[in-house]
Amino acid sequence: MARKAAGEEPLPEEDPSNPAFKPIPEPSRLDSFLITNQIANYCNQINGFGILILPLSSPRGMRMVWESIAYQRADRLDYMSLDEEMADSIDEFEEVTEGTDTSAAQARKGKDIQGIPWERLNITRKSYRLTRLEQYRNYENIPLSGEAVDKLRNLVWATSKHDVYLISNYSLMHWSSISNNLSEVLDFSGHIAPSEKHAGNLLEGLTQTQISTMAVKNRFVVAGGFQGEIICKCLDKPGISFCARTTYEENAITNAVEIYDSMSGGLHFMAANNECGVREYDMEKFQLMNYFRFPWPVNHTSMSPDSKILTVVGDDLTGLLVDSCNGKTIGSIVGHLDYSFASAWHPDGRTFATGNQDKTCRIWDLRNLSAPTAVLKGNMGAVRSIRYSSDGRFLVMAEPADFVHIYNVEGEYKKRQEIDMFGEISGVALSPDDESLYIGIWDRTYASLLQYNRKRSSEYTRSSVKYGAKSVPNLASFLCNLSLFGLTDVVNRSALGDIC
Repeated sequence: MARKAAGEEPLPEEDPSNPAFKPIPEPSRLDSFLITNQIANYCNQINGFGILILPLSSPRGMRMVWESIAYQRADRLDYMSLDEEMADSIDEFEEVTEGTDTSAAQARKGKDIQGIPWERLNITRKSYRLTRLEQYRNYENIPLSGEAVDKLRNLVWATSKHDVYLISNYSLMHWSSISNNLSEVLDFSGHIAPSEKHAGNLLEGLTQTQISTMAVKNRFVVAGGFQGEIICKCLDKPGISFCARTTYEENAITNAVEIYDSMSGGLHFMAANNECGVREYDMEKFQLMNYFRFPWPVNHTSMSPDSKILTVVGDDLTGLLVDSCNGKTIGSIVGHLDYSFASAWHPDGRTFATGNQDKTCRIWDLRNLSAPTAVLKGNMGAVRSIRYSSDGRFLVMAEPADFVHIYNVEGEYKKRQEIDMFGEISGVALSPDDESLYIGIWDRTYASLLQYNRKRSSEYTRSSVKYGAKSVPNLASFLCNLSLFGLTDVVNRSALGDIC
């Protein structure tokens, strides 16, 4: 950037168009919060204590304040080097931070669901939660709407209670809880070119596509990129069916994609972009069927169950209901205090929900849009993802980090379960039969894929999921399968929450 400011040509590794370019990875938010709190604790201990920080060369690139070491002088703060004298401590650290299985039984006995070694840190989980709530800053476009963080992009999708697809390190991965196997489906870091001939296919292909959002349905995957890319793949066939650049405008990020059954009976997908456009494609010949343009960037769209009405929300206080055939506005959604980033339809086709940076999810009735029927509030940040269960009994609502809420729809959203973890949430997904809930957590140290099983009142099944990340470098994934109980009125619960 300094060379560009000086009018000089960028170096190869600084030029986004150069194949050698790779974005600088975002530092771990969880690490920075933990380090900040522990350093503060150590600074308060002025009676001659120092700290040891493990270097980036340690396993999994972890940077963690590990232990305090007494020194003879109280006015010195030393950083000790790693040598043979420290070997025992390093081995112990690696043992603590190594990815391990986490079962429901272990979690109930006190093992952290994400593998965070609280017993080794100078802060308790409860204290860190309070600090996190105080320090986390929700991004606002409209000041004081809720109180800078990237938009959650829905990068986790479940196709059955045993199968989930997720994005990790430029790759589309598949996890099977039956075979305990994590496998790579598609690598986006290299060159991708279409293997089928369709009008509009980008024959030269794409290189180093950074995925911003995706959807999986009926054995098809549609992934959107930060430069307006669209990539479609059939999971039953090798190769890529379709890839294209929807736009070459500078602000072209693909904010959302949705696969759905059209009114004609064919499979279609919708892509919403930051350049204010919404595009509809059929999935037989991948032809552009419709292009709707709006006066503001579109952050999310969702199709009604009968495929007649499209909810459109984005960088505006007002959301829209539009005719899916011609894009004409048939209703407005007024009530949020900031920009919206999520929407979802209830299976009844009359109720839908919108999620906003004002930290609320609002429930609307299509028959009366004058005011929301319910306002559901988050704890820390914007509502970035919303999912209704297939049977319509539950609504899942995810914040940008740390919290996922599950509401009882039949109880008029008055009862909820709260799942509490640490880290940026990369996506939430319910299996089609509503038997499993998957939560993706993005963090460079404690990245996790959490699986929760729905607990029926008349049955109890205890199971565990193996750690399956060793097949993919740099992916730390702790997989936890918990049997869940019944919804309660208690809201500040641990990760062992309840769902009926």
